[in-house]
Amino acid sequence: MHRRILLGGAGALPLVALLPGRASAQGISDGVVKLAVLDDMSGVFADQQGMGDVVGARLAIEDFGGRVLGMPIELVFGDLQNRADVGMAIARRWYDQEKVDAIFGLGNSAVALAVQNLSRERRKVDIVIAAGTTDLTGKDCSPYGVHWTYDNYSAAKGPVTALVRGGAKKWFFLTSDYAFGHSLEQNASEILRSLGGEVTGSARAPLGETDYSSYLVRAAASGAQVVGICAGGNDMINIAKQMGEFGLLRRGIQPAALNCSLTNIKAIGLETGQGLVYSEPYYWDQNDATRAFADRFARIHGRPPTAFQASSWGAVTHYLKAVQAAGTDAAPAVIAKMRELPINDFMTRNGSLRRDGRVIREMYLMRVKQPGQARGQWDLLEVAQTISGEDAFRPLDQGGCPLVRG
Repeated sequence: MHRRILLGGAGALPLVALLPGRASAQGISDGVVKLAVLDDMSGVFADQQGMGDVVGARLAIEDFGGRVLGMPIELVFGDLQNRADVGMAIARRWYDQEKVDAIFGLGNSAVALAVQNLSRERRKVDIVIAAGTTDLTGKDCSPYGVHWTYDNYSAAKGPVTALVRGGAKKWFFLTSDYAFGHSLEQNASEILRSLGGEVTGSARAPLGETDYSSYLVRAAASGAQVVGICAGGNDMINIAKQMGEFGLLRRGIQPAALNCSLTNIKAIGLETGQGLVYSEPYYWDQNDATRAFADRFARIHGRPPTAFQASSWGAVTHYLKAVQAAGTDAAPAVIAKMRELPINDFMTRNGSLRRDGRVIREMYLMRVKQPGQARGQWDLLEVAQTISGEDAFRPLDQGGCPLVRG
């Protein structure tokens, strides 16, 4: 049954049972606030998203007391399988038949763009946690869309800036050939050139590729000092590992992880990953508050959360606070309150939701530790730099979002 739930499309975690015959609270449709997590549960991003995002959402609902405005909160989840048609079919069923109020996760850029457009049509809130494309807050922005954790601009800004300032100005980009990878390469290239860097070449590989040898040969021949990895999940892991196997690291060619996660570093290992830098907004061992949440999460999921999985808690909590403040689960009122309320939790200080749907928060430039520095199996990273939200994310007037024109 567990396998069928993960692979067959959607499952449900009813956190508070509905009481037969109970009347709806004023402003709450259908007598229940129904939330959904739509993510990669079985593919290349499952470790960094997947059921960990569901755990984060469940903890948020439990911490909220299981009810909002006197009505129960229900959570369902589905596997988007990294296919826009699959993700859209699940989202349509949720909105049209199962009366879902908001969809979270959306950890694939093509799926996230499609579902954001659907959510605009249905006047529903969608909160993208793990997809990276900046089009979500650019030309495809939505009055009901939120880009919560990071984006491809913030993911590129930290490592590109750090490496160029360290003298590594010649870059080759190895990119996953779909919306996420294209967006990440575009943002990284523009930031690189603005800092005086040079793109020596690029290559695009299919999502889920396993043999990157031909691409890495091209990268080495290009004269690059850095291979910018515009890929995520298992693809990013395989590229970094094969750079070591093919001797690029010994030749001084640095991998730049432009999209990376805690579980990725664990899979790569400190021997290969040591010194690698990347940007993210949360690390489990930063302070007492991040460690406390990580301990709770690990008791359920078996390991500390990634930034995406921790973000699932924050996004669901902020949404529920907005429902409470608005007195309704109607999307226009809820999204207005989400913009009005500050975002403060264990991973975000004084965050805010911009008109284009971008959440502004601090990002951290993370550095992978050397093998001798690790105190445990998940003690993998250290914060090398704190990047303000204003510096980390694309300026509001540069994205082309129709909601902010004029």
